Amino acid sequence: MYQITAKGPRGPIEIAWDALAWADPSPAGAVDAKEDARGAWRLDAFAETREEAEECVVIIQETAPELTARIEEIVERDWVTLSLEGLPPVNAGPFVVVGSHALAATSPGKTAVLIEAGPAFGTGHHGTTLGCLLALAEAKRHRKIGRVLDLGTGSGVLAIAALKAGATLATGSDIDRDSVFVARDNARKNKVSRFFVHHVRGANTPNMRRLGPYDTVFANILMKPLIGLAPEIQRLSAPGAVIILSGLLHHQAGPVRAAFEGHGMLFQKRIRRDGWSSLVFRKAG
Repeated sequence: MYQITAKGPRGPIEIAWDALAWADPSPAGAVDAKEDARGAWRLDAFAETREEAEECVVIIQETAPELTARIEEIVERDWVTLSLEGLPPVNAGPFVVVGSHALAATSPGKTAVLIEAGPAFGTGHHGTTLGCLLALAEAKRHRKIGRVLDLGTGSGVLAIAALKAGATLATGSDIDRDSVFVARDNARKNKVSRFFVHHVRGANTPNMRRLGPYDTVFANILMKPLIGLAPEIQRLSAPGAVIILSGLLHHQAGPVRAAFEGHGMLFQKRIRRDGWSSLVFRKAG
């Protein structure tokens, strides 16, 4: 495994992130961008082979020539060790996302969600997951969570948090088969039931329709898939539903907001964390 890193102003970093994330096929297995310090941004990409890492560097140089990218080989380490060394508990309002190594030290009164570091996205440490949890906490103060739909469920952290906070059931989906198995295992570890996870692309499937309409919807994915899913999310949402969207760099929030408002969703607020935006909508009714 190789890590490709570049640092610089926000503009070039976001241009390079877009180019790597939307290359088809992309030599990068994962891409992240965030504010590293005040006014300074950092791009991290991960590739399986040296050749793919060098392809990432070429894309960065071609799209953002002012950036200098470096490649570093990552020493293989098991995920449990990594969680013990580098992933402290994450507090998000009434929720705390924590590995088993620190579960006993969580604060009384918090809703603990047990998530070990692993191959599925969603340990709570990323700004998108944190933003979604904060949005869930605020929504819970005003209404029942009800039935939950979690598109791009990853580790299942959002659906599991919702179930622990009183959701009646949760339906999750992911295009990555491994993530589906991880989410189901995390549900078992957290002792939550009525979490149905499917290996599918999109949202308009018989199982999702059968368990809907949904009162709370999460979609923590990417800008283009979010825009494409707007009509399906609108159809699957119950009147008055809360829709929480993330996976967006700040400059990508505008097009997503316009797409969902164009399908009758009422914009409520925007949560910014670590260079990422989470958008909250309400369906009229």
